[in-house]
Amino acid sequence: MKNDPEVAVEQKDPDLDVALMLAFRDGDEAAFDRLFRRWAGPLLRYLERMLGDGAVAEELVQETFFRVHRARARYESRARFSTWLYRIATNLAINELKRPRRRHVHQEEEKSDLRAVGPGAEEAVDTKRQGVDVGRELEKLPERQRMALWLSAAEGHSYAEVALILETTEKSVKALVHRGRAALVARMGDCAGSMASMPRRGTV
Repeated sequence: MKNDPEVAVEQKDPDLDVALMLAFRDGDEAAFDRLFRRWAGPLLRYLERMLGDGAVAEELVQETFFRVHRARARYESRARFSTWLYRIATNLAINELKRPRRRHVHQEEEKSDLRAVGPGAEEAVDTKRQGVDVGRELEKLPERQRMALWLSAAEGHSYAEVALILETTEKSVKALVHRGRAALVARMGDCAGSMASMPRRGTV
């Protein structure tokens, strides 16, 4: 599910998503395949971060698009396609998180002999470890804080769109994001700076 550079450019045009979904609703199966290629990668990244389990995330991506396929006759273009898609995926993720299952075991950090790698290696490994630590701290947040923060900061959804995805109000989303950012910064300090200062599309 690697991102195609051309796909990444196309994702900036939400009208294209709507046009593709409407074409699929009218019977164009190729339009559905194109939607899958455009959104499966970003959706997988989101679900992996929410669930901490790549295999389950893969299954939920498939289930999300199965539900899109099944609901095509009822699709209406009143909201962005991506908002509708992430709402389906988020509901599936919430249901999955409610299931009793063992907490995902994080992969061990790659061991490295810094003295043998050469100049600059220590800084590179330290940066990688900091990224892993931020991910671990993000997973410790309450699920709705984690989802609101990731959807707005990493996926670029506006607060209004996150509110639709989480089926809540913009005011609630702002509070969730604020608390999530504050918790990360309190725990991680500068290591959480990239998440805490990441620009958000559609903010005021």
